[in-house]
Amino acid sequence: VYRLAEPCKLKDTGWIKPGKVAWDWWNDWSIYNVPFKAGINTETYKYYIDFASRYGIEYVVLDDGWSVRGPADLMQVVPEIDLKEIIAYGRKKGVGIILWAGSYALDKDLENVCRHYAEMGVKGFKVDVINRDDQRAVDYHYRIAEAAARHKLVLDIHGTFKPAGLNRTYPNVLNFEGVCGMEFNKWSSLEEYDQMNGDVTIPFVRMLAGPMDYTQGAMLNGTRQTYRASGSEPMSQGTRCHQLAEYTVFLSPLGMLCDSPTHYEQEAECTTFISQIPTVWDETIPLCGEVGEYVAIARRKGNVWYVGALTNWTERNLTLDLNTINGAGKQIEVFRDGPNAAKHAQDYIHETTQIPANGQLKVYLAPGGGYTLKMAAE
Repeated sequence: VYRLAEPCKLKDTGWIKPGKVAWDWWNDWSIYNVPFKAGINTETYKYYIDFASRYGIEYVVLDDGWSVRGPADLMQVVPEIDLKEIIAYGRKKGVGIILWAGSYALDKDLENVCRHYAEMGVKGFKVDVINRDDQRAVDYHYRIAEAAARHKLVLDIHGTFKPAGLNRTYPNVLNFEGVCGMEFNKWSSLEEYDQMNGDVTIPFVRMLAGPMDYTQGAMLNGTRQTYRASGSEPMSQGTRCHQLAEYTVFLSPLGMLCDSPTHYEQEAECTTFISQIPTVWDETIPLCGEVGEYVAIARRKGNVWYVGALTNWTERNLTLDLNTINGAGKQIEVFRDGPNAAKHAQDYIHETTQIPANGQLKVYLAPGGGYTLKMAAE
C-alpha cells in the first residue's frame, strides 16, 4: 500500500526528525517529590523537558489542556501555560515541543495555526479526534499534512484509521494511531481489553499497514491478578520486559514514553535502555511467531541490532536463531523476565551475556512476558 501511494511531494525533507517523545496525558501529569503542584502548567512542562534532555529524548508533547477548552480555538492558551517560555526552555535543552490539536479546531484555522506556532518554534502537532475514515476525513489528512509540511511541522495523527501511504507522499507525517493501544489501560478491565492477546496479534495485522503510535513504556506493570485500570496511576498488562521489547517489535517513528518522568527516574536503567532504541531502522528480520501467541523481531540501525520478543498470557520458552543476524558468539545486553515475574510483573534481570556459538539463543518468557537485547556488530 505504501508503494502505491503518490511519491514524496517535498523537495526538502532534511528538517523532518523522528525520535522519542515524553508524553503527559497517559500518566495524568503525575510527577511528584517536586516543590510545585504538578499539572498543566509551565513548571510541570519544564520538568518534562529536563527529564527528556537528560535522556536524549527528542520531544515533549503538550497534550489536551494547553489550549482553552470549549471554543475550539487553538490560538487561546490557558493562563497557566507560558508557551513561549516553554518552547525557549526546550530549545535551550535540545528538546522540541509538539502540541496536541483537536481535528475540528485545527481545521477551523489551519493555515493561521500552522504559521503562528511554527514561527513560535513548535516542531509539530499531535492531531486527534478524527474518528472516521470517509472521503472527507481522508481529504482532511492530506490537507493538514500539506499545510504542516509548508511550515516544516511534523504530525502524529491520533483518533484515525490505519495508514495507507500518506507518509510516503508527506513524510512529515511520522505516526498514526489506528490501533487499540496503551490508552485503554486507563479505563478498561482485563475482560474488556486483553492487551497481551492484542500485542501478539497486531504485528501480523495492523503493523503491516505501517507505523503505529501504540504509546508503550509503562513502568508500573501488572499480572492477570494484579492489573487494574486507573486514570491517574495507570499500569500495563504484562511484564516490564514486555514493555521494553515493544520498542523493538512495534514500528513507531515517533515513539512515546507514556509513563511519568518520576517513574522513569526511579527506573533509570530501563529508561536509559529505552532512550537508546532507534525509532527508524535500516533492516528488519522476523525471527519467529504465531498470530495471537508470540512474536520475535530483530531490527538493525547502523551496526547495532535489537531483538524484541513478546508472548500472550502463556508462559513459554523460545529458541531464537540469531545466525540470521550473524549473532553467534556475540556479546549482548539483555533485559529478561525475572524468576518472579509471573507474580510481580515488574521483576526483571538486566545482564550482559553471550549468544551461544551455534547462534541458538534460548529465551524464557513469563506469562505476559517479554525479552529484549542489544547487540553491536563487530
